[in-house]
Formats: sequence, C-alpha cells, structure tokens
Amino acid sequence: MEDAPAVNAPLKLPPGTGLPVISAPIMRVQTGTHHDPFEVLGGHPQPDGTTVVRVFMPQAEAVELAGTRMIRVAGTDCFELTLPAGHSSEPHPLLKWQDKGVGKWHTSRCAYTFDAQIGEVDLHLFGEGRHFNIWRVLGAHLKTIDGVAGCQFAVWAPAVQRVSVVGDFNGWDGRRHPMRCRGASGVWEIFIPDIGAGCAYKFEILGSRGQIAKKTDPYARQMFLRPETTSRVVDDVVPYDWQDSGWVTARAQFDWQHRPVSVYELHAGSWRRHEDGSFYTWDELAAELIPYVKDLGYTHIELLPVAEHPLDASWGYQISGYYAPTARFGTPDDFRAFVDTCHQTGIGVLLDWVPAHFPKDDWALARFTGEAVYEHEDPRRGEHQDWGTLIFNFGRNEVRNFLVANALYWIEEFHIDGLRVDAVASMLYLDYSRKAGEWLPNQYGGRENIEAIHFLREMNTEIHGRHPGVLTIAEESTAWPAVSRPVELGGLGFSMKWNMGWMNDSLSYIEKDPVYRKYQHNQLTFSQMYAWTENFVLPLSHDEVVHMKKSLLDKMPGDVWQRFANLRAFYAWQYAHPGKKLLFMGSEFGQWNEWKEAGQLDWVLTTFPAHDGIRALVRDLNRLYVNEPALHEFDHDPRGFHWIDCHDADQSVLSLVRQGSDGTAPIVALFNFTPVPRRGYRIGVPAASAWCEILNTDSMYYGGSNLGNGKPLPPEARPWMDFAQSIEVSLPPLGAIFLKPC
Repeated sequence: MEDAPAVNAPLKLPPGTGLPVISAPIMRVQTGTHHDPFEVLGGHPQPDGTTVVRVFMPQAEAVELAGTRMIRVAGTDCFELTLPAGHSSEPHPLLKWQDKGVGKWHTSRCAYTFDAQIGEVDLHLFGEGRHFNIWRVLGAHLKTIDGVAGCQFAVWAPAVQRVSVVGDFNGWDGRRHPMRCRGASGVWEIFIPDIGAGCAYKFEILGSRGQIAKKTDPYARQMFLRPETTSRVVDDVVPYDWQDSGWVTARAQFDWQHRPVSVYELHAGSWRRHEDGSFYTWDELAAELIPYVKDLGYTHIELLPVAEHPLDASWGYQISGYYAPTARFGTPDDFRAFVDTCHQTGIGVLLDWVPAHFPKDDWALARFTGEAVYEHEDPRRGEHQDWGTLIFNFGRNEVRNFLVANALYWIEEFHIDGLRVDAVASMLYLDYSRKAGEWLPNQYGGRENIEAIHFLREMNTEIHGRHPGVLTIAEESTAWPAVSRPVELGGLGFSMKWNMGWMNDSLSYIEKDPVYRKYQHNQLTFSQMYAWTENFVLPLSHDEVVHMKKSLLDKMPGDVWQRFANLRAFYAWQYAHPGKKLLFMGSEFGQWNEWKEAGQLDWVLTTFPAHDGIRALVRDLNRLYVNEPALHEFDHDPRGFHWIDCHDADQSVLSLVRQGSDGTAPIVALFNFTPVPRRGYRIGVPAASAWCEILNTDSMYYGGSNLGNGKPLPPEARPWMDFAQSIEVSLPPLGAIFLKPC
C-alpha cells in the first residue's frame, strides 16, 4: 500500500499538461472534497512567524484583506495573503471582494477563522444516543462569537466526503461554505458570520459515491411554507416570554389517573378557514377555538401533527421537519403563544407525534446522505409498504437520539402537556402488515422489534423522569401487554393507551338496526373483560370519520330522529364507561359529512336545533364528567365500576354504577338502545335514598322526546340484582339517563 501524501504535498499532474502545480489540500477545497477545509482556509501560522491567510471565493474576481489585495492561487478560486511576523490584526478580519465580471464590491468576514463550537462531550453523548437536548447543538443557531454575529450550523451526516451550507447568502453554491467534519462522530459544523433570522438554507451533501443531494436540516426549527422545502434560521435570540408558570408548576403534581381528562381532537388546518380558503393563524385560532373548547367543557385539546409536512392531505402524519412547527399557521413563537393562552385559560394541549415512519421525499430525511441513514437499508426492515413511507432505524444511537430528543423538544420548547404516539403497533412488530418472506426476524427469531421497544421505553422514561405530569398516550391496536405500565415493571411506560377494542365494538353495535342489537349485546359488555389491563382512553377519533367510513351521525341507523337519538345515547355510553374521553372535531355537533382536510367544518349545521342539541349534550356530559368524581376518579380502577344488569339483551338495556372514593355520591347510568320506551323498569341501586335524574339524552333541550323522570325516585326495600333496595324508572327510546342520590 502506498503512503498517503503529506498534507501540503503538491498534486501530481500528467507531464506536459501545462497546468500549475497545486497542493493536494487546496485542490480538494477547489473540487469540494475536503473533509476539513479549515486545514486550508483561514489563518495558518508558519514556522518563520508569518501567517498565511487563505480564502476560497469562486464567485470573486478580486479579494482584499485589510485593504491589501490577496493573491489568487494559480488555477484555483483560492486567494491568499502572507502577513508578516508580529502583525497585529483582528482575529476575524473583514474581507472585501469583487464579483466576477460585474465589478460590484461586497464585504464579509471569513467563516474559516472561527474555532469549532461543538464540545467533545456533546459529540460523545450524541454518539451514545444520550444527548437529549441535541436540538440546541445541531441545526442552525444564531450566536455571537468574538463580537461577530452570525449563525452556527451543524448536521449529522456520517460517511460522506463533504457537507456544505447553501442558501441565498452564497448563491446556493456548495463550494462556498463547506463544513468542518468532527471526526468519527459524523457531525459537520461551521459558523458563518453576518447571517440573521429568516435566512433560507439547506445542506448540500457529497456522498461516499460522489452523489450530491441538497437536504433540509433535520433539526431545522422553522421552515418555509410549502411548496417551499427550505429550512429557515429561526429568530430565537430573544426567548419567548411564557406566562404559564402556574400551569406548568401545577402540572408536575397532576394526578391524571384520578382527574378528568376529556379531549377535543382537532386538525388546526380545517377547524375553521377564511372565506378565501386560507388558514387561520395561531392567533386567530386562539381567539375563537379556545373559548369554544372552554365552553364545551373539555380539559384538553389534541392537535393532529403540527410538525412541518409538505402534503396537506397527509393531515401532518408524513413529517419532513420534526423540529419545525408548520409555517401554515405562523411562526414558532406564534405556536408558543397559542399553547400559552390555552394554559392560561385552563386547557391542556396534547400533540400527535409520529416516530413510526417518515416520507420518501428526496429533499428530507430519506437516504439523507445518498445512503440509508435515518432508515434501515433493507426494505424488509426499513419500509412501510401500506403507507409508502420509511421506518426509522431505532437501533442506531443517533437516530434514536433524534427521536427521543424531539419528544422532549416539544415539551420543553412549547410546553406541550402530552404526546399521543401514532401507530405504535407498527413499531412493535417486525411483521406488521407483511406477508411471510417480507420481514426479517429479530436476533432471537421472533417478530418483536427489540430496538423499537427499547426506544419507546427510553422515550417514556425520559419524559416522565424529566417532566412529571406530562402524558404519553399510545395508539396501539393489538393485545401487546403492559403498554401503559411502568418500564421498571416490564411495561412500555406509556401513561395511557387508546382503547381500540372498545371503539370498534361500540361502533359496530351502535351502527346496527336496533332490532338486531339484542344478538350483539356482548359487544358492549365485553370491554369489562379487559378494562383494567391498561389505562385506557376511549377514542372517537378522526380515523373513524374518513375514508368512506361516514361521520358518526351518518353511521347511525333509522330515520333522522332516530339517528340523532342514537348518537346522543352513544355519547352518553362513552362518558359512563370507565376511561378518559376523546372526540374529534365536528362530531360534537353531529356533522353529516365525513371530515375533509381541504375545507372547514360544516358550521352552518349549528344553527339547526337538532345539531345544536348534540353540542349541548356534549357540553353537559363534559361538565358532569368533570364535576362528578364518581365518573372520573376511578377511570382506571375496578373500584369505580359495577354492573347493575348487563344481561338484559332482549330489551337491549344496560344499567351500571360508577363510584368514586368513600364519601362521594355514586352515579347510576341506564341505556335503552331500542326505540321502545320502557316505563316501570326496575333496577337495584346502591343507596337507600331517593334518586334524581341529572341527565337525560332524550331531553327536549337536546332534541329528544322529553320522556324521563322529572321527580325523585323513592327506593323500595325490595332486593334486586344483588342490591338491598330498588327503584322503578322510565327509560326513553334510544336514550340514556344518569341518576344520583337526591
């Protein structure tokens, strides 16, 4: 093997070419293949005490340093000047240069006179996958170094020949600002003077095989509005002035297991729009959405993903900028102000978060260096065939670090109160939606994705350890055990899990004609067989009102009156059943049409009494749920629930008791899922006192027929259904009633 040439050895050229002799390092700068251009550019002290200053300016006709013309290195776009021994000059002197052929002069400071800014500890922690504030190191950050203002750029791009910052400031020319490689870490960095907030930039990457790609910054904290795909230097010199310290302090003590959690899920781009179809800004949403949600009595809102995404039709689930709030609704600080206002109003903010997959856009994470970096190289591990997206390589430290830090980023930088993690099942199983031969087993021959399990446990551990009271909620559709159990007990560590079984069974039941419901009674009762295995959320989400599934109201059987009555009873079933609550926007007033992200909700429907009656019921259900400990205190504890009668399938009637801790009043809920009124229906009750009706879905105020129990119901000393006393009630058609001791 031949010895490698010395750093300053001249480049050997074919005899007789007539070309000048150029040192190999300078030639590598000229050709854009030098891994550390700082070895050539900037100031370099010489043995004789002089200093050689060298710059690379392919756009320049002439360059001056401190009023002295620099000499072009023959055959290159490098200029150099030898400063005498003992010279005294600024550490970062001002350069003046003239455009080729144009004659216009400019001034700037050389980026290659600044020392490396990223510390060895940062690089070490990142390499271990344990740098959980890595967004403060990588990406673009405005800073002042030695009195010079500019922007520090850094990116992880392992095993490539060169990485450059490109933007309007250098004509998108990758030769202008090549970065310094920080050794085996795969991190590249450079400080560029005179770049300010709002500057557009990307990274140009010369891959190991000579392929060139211009990529958005994976750690960009702001991007330009689609269809632009460029990253944007965020203005963070003056930090946002948060006013929610009281909320954040109280959150650390939030006993969410025993407190009400009722979630209004929404897509910010289609809740409301302007008449011209343009989006509401975060400020406009704050002015209208927050009072609306507060009036309805919800404790939290849940936003479909707001990280930057190129395609509106993906609803935010195909993310290209994991650290950038989408530009559709304003700046990052505008989003902070929205969350701040929610907190000051007493509303928590949950965020859909998508670590399961990312899109194949060639300007984003996909094959970031021309090779698989964030994803697995083998499509049997690295691609979701159903969704046409790529799967993160959870076994790579830096990738896992990217995701765990991103979860913490939304909590720490935007005060988010919880993350609902999308498509958890697709991460847990290597054979998820794959046929035999289309997947690779783990090292033990199994179908479990061991690296993804480790990632989810680490993510939950870090969030709960650093931010007590912040929720993590899994959308997990299988029977994977202990999803919402602590990591130290063998669980995945989530706070809660969506109860997809309850949702599917309940919807399947309520969609049936009432004449057939008695044959499917178990679809409502079966959930109690597993209700306490996890901390459940009962979701009626966006996924149930799209893709030809119909809106919730349109799913209901019968004539128009029966459809509204069915929906009202169904909502009461959700609030009576143990578990936290979630409803997607538009469902609160009974939207007829499926949700479409390209417009806004059908708000005109709220002017019709039947639809406004649905909304009034949701408002009252929320208030009842929040104000009655029996309905929320033991949402995740079997002490909070008891069937009165779950066997009356012939009449499609269910009766149950919800209970709180000692001293709190119990709530009895009854459901009649047929259009037949039932008078004199006897049930056992847990207290020997009169019982009063506190909510009736058939009330005239909600659009019902007003059949109910207007007077207190006295108990009789007549044992019934394991209770020492009982009462007779009137059950409205397709209705539900809630009773409480008077």
